[in-house]
Amino acid sequence: MQELRVAFVPGVTPDKWARAWRERNPRIRLDLLPTEEGHQRAVLDEGVADLALVRLPVDLESPAPLHCVRLYDELPVVVASREHFVAAADGDTPIPLADLADEQLVLPHPTGWTPSVEQLPFPGMTVKDAIEVAASGSGIVIVPMSLARLHHRKDVVHRLVELEPTTVALVWLRDADSPVHQDFVGVVRGRRASSSR
Repeated sequence: MQELRVAFVPGVTPDKWARAWRERNPRIRLDLLPTEEGHQRAVLDEGVADLALVRLPVDLESPAPLHCVRLYDELPVVVASREHFVAAADGDTPIPLADLADEQLVLPHPTGWTPSVEQLPFPGMTVKDAIEVAASGSGIVIVPMSLARLHHRKDVVHRLVELEPTTVALVWLRDADSPVHQDFVGVVRGRRASSSR
């Protein structure tokens, strides 16, 4: 039986696409492979996965060129202890970054944004661990809303923050493109089995 291996980073939920794929292609087994953001490009370069659902940015040119289909944007949120002032903020109004200038950022933000106050040297950690540290009141973490929901705890809150959204995309090696790859692209883009590319 032929198989298609699709890696995905935490917070991305490929279930609906997997169901559509299995209905459309019962003879091609779909393997879903969870991977960390730090390895999202490597799973393609090392041949572990055929396609990957990633969180941009990803190097699309090196070591080999990738196809990239942007799928959707994720809103950024600040995660803090329930005792933190952000807990009192309106859930619909993003918190200005200036309001977070005196905070300790537990996990570096991909954009490079850092509060203006001198930062403590937190060790490298996973998002789950960073949210646990935020729960203790030692700092804040800014992540896509999907990750805040994935690692939700009763002792933290998350609120929208004024940062650009992150983008989830489907990527695969240009040299490995095939009709099977293109069929999966059709699934994630919502094309019906009968429609043409």
